[in-house]
Amino acid sequence: MAWLLRDGEVLAALEVATTFGAKMTGLIGRSSMEGALLLERARSVHTIGMRFAVDVAFCDRDMVVFDTIALAANRLSMPRLRARFVLEARAGAFERWRLSPGDVLEIRP
Repeated sequence: MAWLLRDGEVLAALEVATTFGAKMTGLIGRSSMEGALLLERARSVHTIGMRFAVDVAFCDRDMVVFDTIALAANRLSMPRLRARFVLEARAGAFERWRLSPGDVLEIRP
């Protein structure tokens, strides 16, 4: 388990999906999510088979957020070619964290 930070402030506990299988499974089958899930080398996400809506942040190679969306269950996002990381959290989390484009994120073990 790692931590997601912005300007030294801990935003949430973080799971990092690095393998193909972990990225494809993501949050499918879970009834809830505490914290966030980071998908490495990802440009889009889907919520097909998920039980809840998610907030999604697309980040570039420097972990700078350049776009955020809310994605209902059983939907697909459009690919963001600039994205190298995708961050997912339960819907409403980004508002609580005040996460927005331009934020620089950091991962700490």
